Amino acid sequence: MKRSLSVLAASIVLSTNAFAESTPKNIIYMIGDGMGPTYTTAYRYYMDDKQTKEVEPTIFDSMLVGMAHTYPDDDTVVTDSAAGATALSTGKKSYNGAIAVNTEKKPLKTMLELAKHKGMTTALVATSQINHATPASFAAHNESRRNYDEIANDYIDNKIAGKLPVDLMLGGGTQYFVREDRNLVAEFQAAGYTYSDDINHLDKIQALPALGLFAPVGLPFAIDQYPDRLEKMTDKALSLLNNNNKQGFFVMIEGSQIDWCGHANDIACAMHEMHDFANAIKVAKRYVDSNPDTLLVITADHSTGGLTLGANGQYRWERDIIKGVTASAQELTKQMLADDNIEALWTTATKLPFDNQTKLQLEQAKSQGEKQLAQAIKSIISQASFTGWTTSGHTAIDVQVFAYGKGANQFIGSQNNTQIADKLISFIEK
Repeated sequence: MKRSLSVLAASIVLSTNAFAESTPKNIIYMIGDGMGPTYTTAYRYYMDDKQTKEVEPTIFDSMLVGMAHTYPDDDTVVTDSAAGATALSTGKKSYNGAIAVNTEKKPLKTMLELAKHKGMTTALVATSQINHATPASFAAHNESRRNYDEIANDYIDNKIAGKLPVDLMLGGGTQYFVREDRNLVAEFQAAGYTYSDDINHLDKIQALPALGLFAPVGLPFAIDQYPDRLEKMTDKALSLLNNNNKQGFFVMIEGSQIDWCGHANDIACAMHEMHDFANAIKVAKRYVDSNPDTLLVITADHSTGGLTLGANGQYRWERDIIKGVTASAQELTKQMLADDNIEALWTTATKLPFDNQTKLQLEQAKSQGEKQLAQAIKSIISQASFTGWTTSGHTAIDVQVFAYGKGANQFIGSQNNTQIADKLISFIEK
């Protein structure tokens, strides 16, 4: 009996030591909003070197460790970004629309808040407005994701041990932070935050705490402007965090607009967002390589659009057609509504022929208005590339989990999205 107890005690000590040795000092949590498995597959084919027979792996392939289930705390099965992010930030399921509150609308402690309470430096980076559903679910509490002003207020009102919850925020959202009823930017500056509203001058942010808001709402699509904005913000964030790293840091970085392009069923737009996200991941991976006490975890909150590669009964997907598109459907629609030279705009932005069928389809759609014209543009591109979509909303499929660095082996296998959060929280609370 004594021998059994001693063996058990030794086993506990060994497992405790093993956990301590695998506990990271820093956590980089990256969320590709709407990035289901088809998106990472499409990106592999999109980036393939046609000069080689092999389809080359991407940064995603090098770090794939598992899958996650995304259902919310109701019987719908299909989650929205708020419930998905709440699960990923707190380890608790909730209802669609919930921002870090449970089904009784009571606040749930988030991992960012726990990190701040432990003395870690904290950061949020997004290509959406910084108070959008995913970043909001890490630093605010609200019964509805639509309460953007209240969520923005939480970023300065929701004190953790007397301190503001987030040391660095980079994204969009000036219209929610500079309002008639309250100027949050001025309040952040009074609290000692450096402020910038120009993404072209990220270098001017040289110390924490800092706030960067680079658009009234979300940043422009990568395909239309600033193709590397998330990559640059990630690089700046990690540089700043590295200089404030005594107690470690926690940062959540979101590729927000993969989801927005998916909702729009705009495949070229989506691939440009995937490219920016992939390059941001490369920046994070390089940081882990130089700082091996860091853990990088990447996942999605859900998949968007029901994207398929191959459509209309054809066994093909024409990535070169997609690569030829240089503007989002939203931007091309705006240009066509303002200019009668549809042919020049079409051939310049898509490299596709302007045949009689295309001419008729676009002219008829333009006469019907903005929505119809945007739909026609996307439909022609999807048909030409054999890209399929089943919805303009979300789907319930499992999403991929990627991990790299210290503690990455903890995320191997099939798991609930809440288990990702539970493991990260256990590292923070070590």
